[in-house]
Amino acid sequence: MRTLIFSILLIITTLLPVWDCNFAHAQGIGEIAPEKPPEVFPPNAWGFDFLIGESGFGFGGFFRKQLNVKFTLSADLSISEAKDEREVEYVDIFGQTFTIGKKNRVFQVPLTFGAQYRLFEKELADNLRPYINAGFGPTMALTTPYSEEFFAAFGKAQTHFGVGGYVGFGANFGLDKSNLIGLNIRYYYTKFIDGGVEILAGRFKDDLQGFFISLNFGFMY
Repeated sequence: MRTLIFSILLIITTLLPVWDCNFAHAQGIGEIAPEKPPEVFPPNAWGFDFLIGESGFGFGGFFRKQLNVKFTLSADLSISEAKDEREVEYVDIFGQTFTIGKKNRVFQVPLTFGAQYRLFEKELADNLRPYINAGFGPTMALTTPYSEEFFAAFGKAQTHFGVGGYVGFGANFGLDKSNLIGLNIRYYYTKFIDGGVEILAGRFKDDLQGFFISLNFGFMY
């Protein structure tokens, strides 16, 4: 997981412009460079998330509303697979993976409402806009029988409900005022209110938790 996080961060930082070109102009002796006014970005944004987590992959969407240069409200909806920490995957002679004792596949679908707080807006160039964020909301989990084919198993899906949220940090990149590109690392926690989900046979989990890396691609207006 650490190697995966490092690789993604390395790729993104390689593709980014290092600093805005205005910082490269030379100054004469004794001159005081005027403070550059902050860039004004459109207040609304919507887009898509690609999630990479300890349990697998996921995808989702988001909407953001900027209140001022510091605070932005957000709403997120996503779906991703969840696993039991005791799961062990094996590979058969045909290259197919399987997990001994697994009863259900579990997919968590959190709907969260949150806020993000921008950091270092005066110290860093506007093409790197770091922030911290947190959110809270309801979560639905779908369980499907592991013994059946992946898509056919959704015909026997069962639903479970809980509440949860996340805390995290991330950054938006670039000076483009129409397209949004960002990265966010979050820790999610969900507590079920109906007894939990059975991933491994006979083992019910009343909570789900884990880290996710979210790559954000969207549009500002």
